[in-house]
Amino acid sequence: MRKHGVVYSDALCLDASEAGGVYVRAVAALRKGDVVATIPRRACLTPRTSGAAAAIEAAQLGGTLALAVAVMYERARGADSPWKDYLRLIPDREPVPLVWPDDEADRLLAGTELDKTVKQDREFLCEDWKECIEPLISSGELGVEPDDLSLEKYFAAKSLLSSRSFHIDRYHGSGMVPLADLFNHKTDGEHVHFTKSEESDSDEEDDDDQSKADSDQEEDDNDQSNAVSDQEEYDDDQSNASADEQSTVENATTKPSGEGHNDEDLEMIIVKDADPGEEVYNTYGTMGNAALLHRYGFTERDNPYDIVNIDLTLVTKWCSSKYSRRYARERVSLWRKLGYSGCTSEDADYFEISYDGEPQLELLILLYIISLKPDAYDKLVCVAHDLIGDDDQEDEEDTINSFVKVVRVTRPAKNSGLIGVEKLPDVKKILHSESICTALASLADIRESLYGCNTLKDDKEQLRTCSPVSERNRYHSLVLRVSERKILGRLRKHVSIWSKTKKRKHLSSN
Repeated sequence: MRKHGVVYSDALCLDASEAGGVYVRAVAALRKGDVVATIPRRACLTPRTSGAAAAIEAAQLGGTLALAVAVMYERARGADSPWKDYLRLIPDREPVPLVWPDDEADRLLAGTELDKTVKQDREFLCEDWKECIEPLISSGELGVEPDDLSLEKYFAAKSLLSSRSFHIDRYHGSGMVPLADLFNHKTDGEHVHFTKSEESDSDEEDDDDQSKADSDQEEDDNDQSNAVSDQEEYDDDQSNASADEQSTVENATTKPSGEGHNDEDLEMIIVKDADPGEEVYNTYGTMGNAALLHRYGFTERDNPYDIVNIDLTLVTKWCSSKYSRRYARERVSLWRKLGYSGCTSEDADYFEISYDGEPQLELLILLYIISLKPDAYDKLVCVAHDLIGDDDQEDEEDTINSFVKVVRVTRPAKNSGLIGVEKLPDVKKILHSESICTALASLADIRESLYGCNTLKDDKEQLRTCSPVSERNRYHSLVLRVSERKILGRLRKHVSIWSKTKKRKHLSSN
């Protein structure tokens, strides 16, 4: 790496991990503000710097698809690649679920947040390979063997990109950054931060201070960060590459005139002191275990950013079984008409249950509307149009204000209870009725049934005896399953407490 201008402090040492990987350790004290590594942009493996740059541009490939082709091509070049030493240092693939055997992924991820996601990933990537890479193989333009660009190699390359690529700048887009990707992740415990040098030009100021997961938003020019959502990745894979001139490692002195190009060094800066012997961590962002396993191939015990999703389809299925399909359709339609919505992915709406078991406010409101008596429901239908504000419900305060209006219509005799209702805890007290608690308990049971016949106790015992090294896939899937099922347990505990509180208040009022 040094011959390509990558320089790192003598206070850093690369060590082999027990699992067979590489990690970064401090051999001397590191203090906040220390620059421990500088990496020229020309030393990064990108669609611009790769020897496949011309073919990638001619094929009009962009985003991470273009980067995957660049990685596969440089691997195929072997000793002729300028990145041969770097590519030998990193694995052929990362142990993300995307590259697990199909039957193993189906078995280990059943019921988890990744169950459907991984299946969709494979479907999308197969389509990308057939539409974009297969024609490139047929053209023979890259001069490599067809097997070097096979579907299996494509999946392997994508696993590396999801785990190791960084957004570099507008010109290069995303790329593999030697050394920077060797720092492991620790939630809320980073020592080092990946950033641009202070001399970066004004065109790149918006890109400064990005780590692997600093930004999830899709940029207008289709540059990718390491933490963009999966669908954004696939959308960007179909985008066109810029027609600016290409730069290569071999021709590093040439500075293309493309907008946003800058050849200043990238830097790794210490943001938290590290003592000698301590592993030096980066952070990939604040992610739950589903995201960590999906993108990076590992999990963390007791991850405070874990969540469980309850799909809207699961709610409507429960409602239909309790009442009727028509009943469920009408109640959900009114909920939507009033301006409410859950979280939205490409093909589904869902509600989040937080790490501490708290259900999303919009789910509670939907259950409130579902549980309304016919006369209260009819009143709400009659005035629904008048309750819809001019603006969308953009934040929690808007949702609270909107729901207070709904309650005033549906329980006017109890409006006195709305005095001082201004914050989420106050609103949730109204939403802790017996019918809503019963509904939440039923939804928790249905959601948990997706994990199969094993109990949480069974999963905990299997996790206790499972090796994170020799049974890596099983271990991390169990960490995910146990964490999600604990969250559902906390939801049930909340429901039990709310229900008992309501009953005590009812008895005391009598």
